[in-house]
Amino acid sequence: MTLASLAALGMPAATPLQAGGGGLLYYGIVFFVLAIVAGLAGFRGVAGLSMKVARILVVVFLVLAVITFIL
Repeated sequence: MTLASLAALGMPAATPLQAGGGGLLYYGIVFFVLAIVAGLAGFRGVAGLSMKVARILVVVFLVLAVITFIL
């Protein structure tokens, strides 16, 4: 079925996952920048926690990217 025939039947068209923007890599970079800013400001606890979150998000992104490329 084409998108036109789905629309004629009243069914919504599928939206790509990337349409909303953002994602694991985006949030990983945001937490990395937060860690750098917090480290420069002297908030070592916040910087360390932000780096851990950023690292986890980037690793999850890479694992999902590899799985996606394999499939």
